[in-house]
Amino acid sequence: MAVGIVLFAHGARDPEWAAPFRKLRERIAARRPDATVELAFLEFMEPALEPTVNRLAADGVGRITVVPLFMAQGGHLKHDLPLLLARARTAHPGIALTLAPPVGDIESILDAIVDWVSALERIA
Repeated sequence: MAVGIVLFAHGARDPEWAAPFRKLRERIAARRPDATVELAFLEFMEPALEPTVNRLAADGVGRITVVPLFMAQGGHLKHDLPLLLARARTAHPGIALTLAPPVGDIESILDAIVDWVSALERIA
């Protein structure tokens, strides 16, 4: 079964804002050649989540994991994203659509940030 990973970010009016997310998508795609890795945005930028899921479904992807690149469970993750996922599940009932936790809920990511900031303090 074809696998898809959708990195889901907020979006911004400044196109340069997305550069780190594009770089992250490229690095994940290189490490996961078995998966189609896409980037989608909540607002201001394209593509949005719905057309991204639609495109993956049209390409025969049967399992999609949405990875929210948000630090915390704010209104977008508590309200907006569940609505978007419900619509996608209704539109594509044959696809296993799962949601990963936001990056701020992952202890190893928090540890990496602590290590990085701590190293900055030693340098300064």
